[in-house]
Amino acid sequence: MSALKNLLFKVTLSSTVLAAPSGMTGNNKDASYEMRTKDLKPYYSSVVIKKFVNYTSLTPAPVFSETKAAENSMKAIAYMAETKMVISQATILYQGMGLEKAGLDQKAFEYAWRGYHNLLKKGIIRKKSVLSICDFSQPSSSKRMYVIDVRHKRLLYRTYVAHGQNSGAEYADSFSNEKDSYKSSLGFYLTSRTYYGKNGLSLKINGVDTGFNDLASKRNIVLHGSSYVSVKYMRNCGTLGTSLGCPAIPTALSPRIIKTVKNGSVFFIYHPTKKYLEESTVINTMTI
Repeated sequence: MSALKNLLFKVTLSSTVLAAPSGMTGNNKDASYEMRTKDLKPYYSSVVIKKFVNYTSLTPAPVFSETKAAENSMKAIAYMAETKMVISQATILYQGMGLEKAGLDQKAFEYAWRGYHNLLKKGIIRKKSVLSICDFSQPSSSKRMYVIDVRHKRLLYRTYVAHGQNSGAEYADSFSNEKDSYKSSLGFYLTSRTYYGKNGLSLKINGVDTGFNDLASKRNIVLHGSSYVSVKYMRNCGTLGTSLGCPAIPTALSPRIIKTVKNGSVFFIYHPTKKYLEESTVINTMTI
């Protein structure tokens, strides 16, 4: 067997182990939800791969082009295996927390968990215990913002959230990263510090999805409360109000939610826009 084939064989073997169902890796498939989600640490595929692939054992050493091809194949397999594992984790959490009954789209949570996982691996999340999701696949008349306690695996808040006025009326279907677009920006944010402005207690959020929301700070996109995000407003106007691009929430709840998510937690605005889901660097970049 050539050195290249030998390496690829080992890579394939490692991917089989990485992608194996829980019952094949020594876990009890009848284990309770609490046990299966007791310690949800980020999944590092490279750690397992390195146990199976011994680079120094290649004799004779393949030419550079063969080595590079093998490494690329290994990374591709690792990415697929890691993604499968993270999606499996997301499914367990989604079902265990009853998020379907709460109205959250499963794909919204799946992508949120993938991004949270990747940001966790990069080491840039300061507040790891909270994950917030705005599910813009839902109409604004639905309570489509979810604040999740990741540590204790429970839903803390579910409430209304407004989108940008140029993103759509009842449904948001157009998004932008440009200043003065008055549109919402899709993707992952990290919450920052609070301040008091014209909308009372407000929270700065920094976009970390390159090309999709990384101009959020320059656009002054913040989380704040507003009177146009309320049942009363919907009754009077027929629909929830819209913002200048900020994710605005009910005034009555905003202080509590802002204090819960401030100082470095993940905040995700989701919509099933193909371009975003395929090109988001947060969702699709694997950190070995």
